[in-house]
Amino acid sequence: MPDLDLLRSTLRDQWHLVPTGIAPLPGGLLSHGWDITAGGERFVARLAEPAARQPVEAGLVAAEHLRGRGIEAGRPVRTLAGGLTAETPGGAMAVLRRTPGRTLDGRDPVDQQFWGDRLGAVHRALQTFTHPGLRRGNPLDPDAPHLGAEPWLREAVAGAATAATRLTVTDRLTYGVLHGDPAPEVFLVDPATGRAGLLDCGAGGTGPLLYDVAAAVIYAGGPDTAAELLDGYLAAGPVDEDELHAALPVMLRLRWAVHADRAARRLAAGEGGEGDGEVLRRARAALAAAPEPR
Repeated sequence: MPDLDLLRSTLRDQWHLVPTGIAPLPGGLLSHGWDITAGGERFVARLAEPAARQPVEAGLVAAEHLRGRGIEAGRPVRTLAGGLTAETPGGAMAVLRRTPGRTLDGRDPVDQQFWGDRLGAVHRALQTFTHPGLRRGNPLDPDAPHLGAEPWLREAVAGAATAATRLTVTDRLTYGVLHGDPAPEVFLVDPATGRAGLLDCGAGGTGPLLYDVAAAVIYAGGPDTAAELLDGYLAAGPVDEDELHAALPVMLRLRWAVHADRAARRLAAGEGGEGDGEVLRRARAALAAAPEPR
C-alpha cells in the first residue's frame, strides 16, 4: 500500500483537498483505493500502476457514460490543471465524488443480488462505449521471468492462458468493456432510496464479459457460494445461462492465474508481502483443482 504522505500531498497539490479522514478500501487487484473525507464531502481516490494511466482515464469517462444511462457511479473530479488524473511517483491517481450508499457484503444473498444486477447492468450499458485507453488481449505472458519464482507457477499460468485462448477460438463468447476488478466493495446500495450503483468503473479493457463475472465469483468465495450473484447477473446482463455455465470454469482459472501472476510480479520486484504469499498459495490450490477443458 503506498504511504499516506504521497496520498495527502497529491490531494493537496493536484486537487486542493485536505483530508480529515482516510480509510483504505478493500480489494484492489488493479489499484489501491481510499475513502476520503475532505471539506465535509466524501471522495474516492484511486492509485493505479504507472503504465495504467490511459485505462484509468477510460474508466473515468466510462463512469460518465454510465450516469448518462441511469446507473449511479462516482463522478470524476478534475485536477486543478483540468486533467482526469495526476501522475505521481506511485502511478496515476484519480479522484471521484463518492456515490451515496453503503458498500455491499459479498457473502450476503440479498447484497449478491444487487451486486450481480449492477454488474450485469454495467456490462449492458457499456456495450456502446468506446475509448482509446481501452486495452484488449490476454493479460498473461507465460514467458515472463517472474513466473520462475516457484516451480509450479509457469506451467499453471501457461495452462490457464492456453485454455482461455482455446475457449475464445472455439466458442462464441460475449465481448465488451470489462470493469476489471468488480469486488463487492466497489458496489453500493443506498438504503434511503434502494438504488444500487458503484464507486467507480475500472474499465479494465475489453474481453469476454465472463472474465468480470469470474472475478466477482472469486470475491464471493467461489461458485458454491455465488448463486445469488449469478442469478442477479443473468437477469440483468447480456450473457445467457448456457454461455455462463460453459465458459465460467475457464474464466475462473484465468482469473486465478492473473492473481498468481500479479503476486509473483510484486514479490520479484521486492514490493510484495505476506498477502502476496497467501494469494500464491490460494491460486496454486485453485489452479491445481481446475478441470481441463474437454
